[in-house]
Amino acid sequence: MSAKRLPETTAHVRITRQSWQHGFLEGEVRAGDFEWQFQWDFRQGELSVQPNLGRALIKEPLGRFLEQRDYQLEPGGDYAFTIRAEL
Repeated sequence: MSAKRLPETTAHVRITRQSWQHGFLEGEVRAGDFEWQFQWDFRQGELSVQPNLGRALIKEPLGRFLEQRDYQLEPGGDYAFTIRAEL
């Protein structure tokens, strides 16, 4: 019996604004045919993602990515992470 591989999609993240003083990061994320804008208030631990279409697919994995990489992320930087789903 062969193990079936889980589907994967690469999400591409671009940081557009950042303020350590005010405690937020803003950016955009693309995965599959979807594109969202996000704002992460890391002091409050709140992540908002717009538009609503497909948001449930990206919000949790994006939040994990941001928490793991927060001090490495800079405005203008392009980053990527893998989602275990096909979008």
